[in-house]
Amino acid sequence: MPYYRFENMEQLRTNPHLSSGKGAIVTGTFMTLRNNNKEAGTGSQLHYHPNELMVYPISGKINSVVGKDHRIVEAGTFVHVPPNARHSMKACEDGPVSYLYCKDNTWTLAGIAADEAPPEEAPSIDDLKAKHDAGIYPGQEKMPEASEAIIDGLNDCYYPLTGDLEAPSSSTRSVKLIEGQRINFALVDSPEGYKENTEKTLHERFIYIMTGGSDANIDGDAKSVSSGDLLHVPKGVPFDFKTTSGPTRYCYFESTEFLEGKVQA
Repeated sequence: MPYYRFENMEQLRTNPHLSSGKGAIVTGTFMTLRNNNKEAGTGSQLHYHPNELMVYPISGKINSVVGKDHRIVEAGTFVHVPPNARHSMKACEDGPVSYLYCKDNTWTLAGIAADEAPPEEAPSIDDLKAKHDAGIYPGQEKMPEASEAIIDGLNDCYYPLTGDLEAPSSSTRSVKLIEGQRINFALVDSPEGYKENTEKTLHERFIYIMTGGSDANIDGDAKSVSSGDLLHVPKGVPFDFKTTSGPTRYCYFESTEFLEGKVQA
């Protein structure tokens, strides 16, 4: 099924020992996307993981730490977390937060506490939940000296893309692209009537519609989509996309050739 709405999906906690976050999960071949929801003042402990993480808030504010860089991130600002970078994402005290969260599939969704060494194998979220529910700490022994968390030497990981998500769309088609090593992210404004016709997609893509409406056809599965719809477009399939009411604003996460090679290897 290539079309989703988060509110119609099961809301899961992926790291109950590290984070209060809950959300729906869509797993692709190369990437996994979820919406992460956290109540006011709650969130994740400082942790890390070997996969790259892309974060884009869609409501509320994130009390964010990446490496040593601590900022309050509002909707409209993108956050990039490099592999093994120490980080924490919490909702601010004045209200809940919801954000899109995309990781590459070279590791599971499991996080590692910042003062722990990484496990020999990536645990599944089912393993973490089972241990947590049984009263067993699902992380590793506390060994700060063996942690692989990167704290120093990170570059700027914050990218203001628009003042807020209610800001007026561009008068022309606008693509604000951020290229990661494994995942690319783009915020797109398109006028009514924009068309994209692809016989065979080059990469996997998750598309989240923010405003406006479009007609999509993913490998023969056609649907009219609007605000709040998520599209999963696999690599190597025919894909048609046309904005039907404008302006339409959406964002997408896209696998890179580098990531595809790592996962396939």
